[in-house]
Amino acid sequence: MNPATWKSDLTSGFLVFLIALPLCLGISMASGFPPVAGILTAIVGGILGTVLGSATLTIKGPAAGLIVIALGAVTELSNGGSMADGYRRALAVGVVAGALQVVLAVSRAGVIGELMPSSVVHGMLAAIGVIIISKQTHTLLGVSPEGKEPLHLLAEIPHSLMQLNPEVFLIGLVALAILFGLPLLKFKWAKKLPGPMVVLAVTVPLGILFDLADEHVYSLAGHVYHIGPKFLIRLPGSLFSAMAFPDFSMITSAVSIKYIVMFTLVGSIESLLSVIAVDSLDPEKRTSNLNRDLLATGLANTVAAAVGGLPMISEIVRSKANIDAGAKSSSSNLFHGLFLLISVAALPGLLQQIPLAALAAMLIYTGSRLAAPHEFKHAYHVGPEQLLLFVTTMMVTLMTDLLVGVGVGLILKVVLHLKNGAPLASLFRTVVAERREGDTLHLEVGDSAVFTNYLGLSQRLKSADDSVRRIVVDFRNSWVVDHTVLHKLESLSHRWSDRELVIAGLDNHVPMSEHHLAARKRLRRSAVA
Repeated sequence: MNPATWKSDLTSGFLVFLIALPLCLGISMASGFPPVAGILTAIVGGILGTVLGSATLTIKGPAAGLIVIALGAVTELSNGGSMADGYRRALAVGVVAGALQVVLAVSRAGVIGELMPSSVVHGMLAAIGVIIISKQTHTLLGVSPEGKEPLHLLAEIPHSLMQLNPEVFLIGLVALAILFGLPLLKFKWAKKLPGPMVVLAVTVPLGILFDLADEHVYSLAGHVYHIGPKFLIRLPGSLFSAMAFPDFSMITSAVSIKYIVMFTLVGSIESLLSVIAVDSLDPEKRTSNLNRDLLATGLANTVAAAVGGLPMISEIVRSKANIDAGAKSSSSNLFHGLFLLISVAALPGLLQQIPLAALAAMLIYTGSRLAAPHEFKHAYHVGPEQLLLFVTTMMVTLMTDLLVGVGVGLILKVVLHLKNGAPLASLFRTVVAERREGDTLHLEVGDSAVFTNYLGLSQRLKSADDSVRRIVVDFRNSWVVDHTVLHKLESLSHRWSDRELVIAGLDNHVPMSEHHLAARKRLRRSAVA
């Protein structure tokens, strides 16, 4: 721990703790895990992630992006039995997935975070947002739905609205008003308030006022409604009693293998993308070692699952709050974990006064940000083909699952590249001619520059020696230049403080839209000899 930065890290760690506490509980609830499981994960991620040397300013913990996988694993692995059995079998899946993340890190596979097309990733996240909303809306209304699948749950919302429990709904409505309204306030103090903690400060007293802790009925407009502890968070008496251990009895089944693959790939990709995004926000422009971070995440995931926790990633929202609060080093992640440990150990009674409707509101707010209309608008502005990728990935995910949705999105992107003129042989081969002029390095990219072959170009850029002050990437001989490649290059140039990156050779290419990072294809008559 650096003595020069610990005060800043302590302050930022405490602020992130205030945000993380209710979100960890809510994500656990939505995932089919016991509420305290999310806090166990954040404690392990905060302490072990820091010790193992994860990315400098990222916060490790459970994320909304993995809710769908976690809930699916618990539900399917219950195999018609109790959800408690499904939970323990899902923990076994988490242990194996964490171990596989370690293998990926040792194999230096952290680069997969650089290869994923942004439209496919955002389409996946939008689908997750819709799924979260479809499930949590019923909890906010105080109604138990009959449907299980996202599209069925969405269709059932009007029925739940007609059957809503007024007191429960009022708590959820107040929480939503705070979360959506707080960012709209122009006051400086409002910008510094952690929305989730404000929600708890208001809704916990409301829950006490409505006496949610005691089973009773009340009448309103001629209808009778039931109220009781089932509308509150339930926690074990101590952190040790909250721990659960994996059941490996179904670990070789097809269902377990499917969820091992999903946890490993989706969790790794989402975590690596978050690290890259957080690095771009770092005031000191530090670049994280993706393989080292993936190693820390994998080891922490293995430990968390072994004691009853949810899967974790490097979480973008809490990481951004960490940076905004003035964090200087990874110690802020450690402090956030320690504060969570203290809260669960010392305040279990207080935490059990939190209404489920308030947590549902936080998750609906998160889901609405993942699937916000501006995400669709942005995809369209980048290019109609990006919107097609976005919507296809989202809809296939909603109708099937995350793995199928992402797979279909990637296949569609390859098909679009071939349609736009990318040679089939070039999809997985990087053709780069390199020449040096003084302190300038010229990289002429041939055939195509797409997400499937970007790794070769990325390695050339990163391997340039320190004497190179300017790098020119020339696409004049590329038939197709992908939006993903242009986006990655722009992000890389923003992280460079002592070197200039220039994009050249696009004058003879036709852009797919007016966006400056739109994909481009070269007409055959514009071929350069």
